[in-house]
Amino acid sequence: MGNSTFLPSIVAKEQLTSRNSLISGSVAATELAGPSLGGALVQLVGGAAAMLLDAVSYLASAALLRSLPRAEQPEPSVVASRRPGIREQIREGWQFVARHPVIRLCVAGATAVNIVYGGLMTLTPVFLVRTLDAPAAAVGALMATGGVGSVVGASLTPRLVARFGSGRALCWSAVIASAFALLLPLAESGWAMLVFALGSAGFYGGVVVTAIVTRTHRQTQTPPELLSRVMATARFVSWSTIPVGALAAGAAASTFGPRTALLLLALASVASPAILLAGPIRRMRDLA
Repeated sequence: MGNSTFLPSIVAKEQLTSRNSLISGSVAATELAGPSLGGALVQLVGGAAAMLLDAVSYLASAALLRSLPRAEQPEPSVVASRRPGIREQIREGWQFVARHPVIRLCVAGATAVNIVYGGLMTLTPVFLVRTLDAPAAAVGALMATGGVGSVVGASLTPRLVARFGSGRALCWSAVIASAFALLLPLAESGWAMLVFALGSAGFYGGVVVTAIVTRTHRQTQTPPELLSRVMATARFVSWSTIPVGALAAGAAASTFGPRTALLLLALASVASPAILLAGPIRRMRDLA
């Protein structure tokens, strides 16, 4: 959340979409390559040495963060005199999100899609191993397709926004993500597992586009003094449903089986575009 709040203070508004895309793309790329590189490092130098190198990487990250430009800050005495209590800050962030006609819908859509995301985190390995009988190497490759889709989605976001507008890019990416999610339960063993790969890449790619567009909108439309509270509210509300989705997917898989549970998740993904299209966003070329 800190980088989302800090970024608008050092980047012009017209560059926020491209910068947010770079951040999301780099996160997806590291999540995609990190486990593989970590495994290779453990094999090469051993577990203890790999953990030590991991700790050193955090120190290097801290040193790089110190090189970031500093945003202009008011005097500490002024900040202390104006800063409200924690309850007041939470209330202000919640009220701004709840009353904003676009941010409110975007947070609701993200909350709905994170239920599906939490369910997929739990259900995907079970479905691939028990239902499709995929070998270990194939399971890793198929799960990595979500990261590939995220990288592609992040790289395409600036072009999509420039060509179609942020409002249309948001709505269409949510619809496309839901459409690709419907491919997931159709996968079968053998070469038909590629259906799962296509659905996973398309779903996560669409979700990343929606995340970048909505994050950029919050950064540009929220007053600077409220940005950290609004970002915290949006993250808390939307991310709180991830464990709910995981629990629901696990219960559905135990009751109906992994494939039926995956189908239910795919159907649930329709809620996010339905929320976005139910409000004024569907008539907006650009969210601003």
